[in-house]
Amino acid sequence: MVAFISQFNPIVQALIGTLFTWGLTAAGSIPVFFTRRLDRGFLDLMLGLAAGVMIAASFWSLLAPAIEMSGGSPLPAVIGFLLGGAALRGVDVLLPHLHPALADGQPEGLKSTFRRSTLLVLAVTLHNFPEGLAVGVAFGAAAAGGMDGATVAGALALAIGIGLQNFPEGMAVAMPLRREGLSPTKAFLFGQASGMVEPIAGVLGAWLVLTVRTILPYALSFAAGAMIFVVVEELIPEAQSEGNSHLATLGAMLGFAIMMTLDVALG
Repeated sequence: MVAFISQFNPIVQALIGTLFTWGLTAAGSIPVFFTRRLDRGFLDLMLGLAAGVMIAASFWSLLAPAIEMSGGSPLPAVIGFLLGGAALRGVDVLLPHLHPALADGQPEGLKSTFRRSTLLVLAVTLHNFPEGLAVGVAFGAAAAGGMDGATVAGALALAIGIGLQNFPEGMAVAMPLRREGLSPTKAFLFGQASGMVEPIAGVLGAWLVLTVRTILPYALSFAAGAMIFVVVEELIPEAQSEGNSHLATLGAMLGFAIMMTLDVALG
C-alpha cells in the first residue's frame, strides 16, 4: 500500500487519503437504511473510539514530527497547536450548527434560518475540516523530505486512523436525521455530505505546505490543535451526554491504542 501511494504526486496522495476518509463517513451513514436508531451505548463507545484515535493521531502523526522538524524545540509546535485551537474556536462561534447529541437543544454559532438537518451536518463538517487538513499536511510534509518524523507511511497511517473514526461520525449525524423523519436516502446523503469537506481540506493542506515549506512545523501542529479542540469541545461531551461514560472511556482507550499501533507499525 505504501509503495502504491508513494508513486503519486503528494497532492494526489492527499486526495486519495481524504477520499478514503470521506468514504468511511459515507459507510457510517449506511445503517439508516436498516434502522432509525442505534443502541446509544454502542454509539457512545464508537464516539469515544473516535476521540482516542484523534488524540493519538495529534501526537504521533502531527506534534512529534513538528517538534523533530524544529530541531527538538517545542516553540513552533506550541504556537501552531494553540493557533489551531483558536481557529476552531472562532469557527465554532461563527458557524451555525447543532451537535448531533444535542439535537433537542439550541443551535450554536450565529443565528440563522437554516433547517435543523443543515445545522446537524454543519456540526460534523466542523469536525471533518481539520481532519482532512491533517491528512493533507501529513502527506505534504512527507514530500518535503529530509525529516524522519514525516513519512508517506506515517501519513497513510493517519489517513487510516481518521477514516476509522469517521465511521461513527457518519452514524452520529445520519441517525438523528432519520429519527427526525427524513427518508433513509436523504439521511444517508446528508450524513455522507459532512465528509465532503475532507478532500478539499486535504488538497489545500498538502498544497500549502509544499508551497511554503517553512511553515511545516506550524501547519502540522495547527492541525493537531484543531483536532484536539474538536475532541475536548465536542466528541467527549457527546460521547458522555447519555451517561455512558465508562463505555466512552473504554472506546477512547481502544482508539488511542489502535492509532498508536497503526502509526508505529506503518510509520
